[in-house]
Amino acid sequence: MEILQLQYFRTVARLQHMTKAAEELHIAQPALSKTIARLEDDLGVPLFDRQGRKITLNAFGKAFLKKTEVALTALEEGRKEVEDLAGMEQGSISVASPVLNRLSGPLGEFLALYPHVRFRLTQAPTEELAGMLESGEADFCFTAYPVGRPGIVEEPILSEEVFLAVPPGHRLADRTSITLNEAAGEPFIGYKKEHVFRKRDDALFRQAGMTPDFACEVNEPSAKAALVQAGLGVAFVGACNRSEEPPTALMVRIPITDPVCLSSYQLAWHEKRYLSKAAQKFRDFIRHYFSAGTSTEI
Repeated sequence: MEILQLQYFRTVARLQHMTKAAEELHIAQPALSKTIARLEDDLGVPLFDRQGRKITLNAFGKAFLKKTEVALTALEEGRKEVEDLAGMEQGSISVASPVLNRLSGPLGEFLALYPHVRFRLTQAPTEELAGMLESGEADFCFTAYPVGRPGIVEEPILSEEVFLAVPPGHRLADRTSITLNEAAGEPFIGYKKEHVFRKRDDALFRQAGMTPDFACEVNEPSAKAALVQAGLGVAFVGACNRSEEPPTALMVRIPITDPVCLSSYQLAWHEKRYLSKAAQKFRDFIRHYFSAGTSTEI
C-alpha cells in the first residue's frame, strides 16, 4: 500500500466522482481508476459501489477513509514539523478558496518576501472547504460564507461594499446613491446559480422585496462587466472588482443605501491541525494586508 494510493483514495472519496477527482489531481482518469482498483485488490474489498459512471463510498470505504485521514494527517503534520526545524524558508502553505482573485494581491506580495516558501492554491466549491480543513488538505480556506463547523476557526478579514453598476447614459447613471428597489424592472446581469456570490445577490434582492429580471447569467466577473458596458443590463459589482474588468470598461458604480450591500470574507483554519511557521506567518501577513486597506488594489 502506497501513500499516493491513500491520497488519491481520499480525493475520490471526497468528490465521489472519478473524472472530477482526476482533474483535481492532474492525472488521467484511467490511471486514477487503476490506482483505486489496485488499492481495493490490496484490501480485498471494494471501497465504492459503482452504478454505471456513478460511484458512492460504501461501508468498507467509509471505515477505511477514517483511518486514511488519520494516517495522512499524521504524515502531513510530521512533514510540517520537520520543515519548521529546517527553518521557515523550507515551509509550505496550502489554501483553498472559491474566489481566487481576492488573494492574488496578497499572495504576490507574500511570495516576494518569502520566495522559498512552497505555496499550493486550490479553487474549490464552498461546500468542500470544511472537509479540506478537517482532513488537512488545506491549512486555510478563504471564503465569502461561514464554514460553520465545530473546531474550525473563522476570522473576518475583509469587507467590501457592493455597488450597482450601470452603463454611461443610463437613467440612473447620474445618481450619487440609490435604494435597490429603484432598479426594479431593470434587466440584470447576474451570476449563475452555482456561483459563490449568487446566494449573496439573491439575499439582497429578497431584502429589497424585488424579483430580478435576469437578462444573462454568467460565471466570470469580467463577463458581467463587459455586458454592462455593452448596455445589456445592470449588475452588482464589488469594490475589489476593478482589476477584473477589461481595460476599456466604462461603468458607473452607484452606492446602494438600502439594503446595506456588503460582502465579507473569512480566513478559516482548523484549531486542532498543525500550522507550520510559514502558515502562521502567512496568516499574520493576510491580517495586516487587509487591515491596512490594501484590499482595494486587488
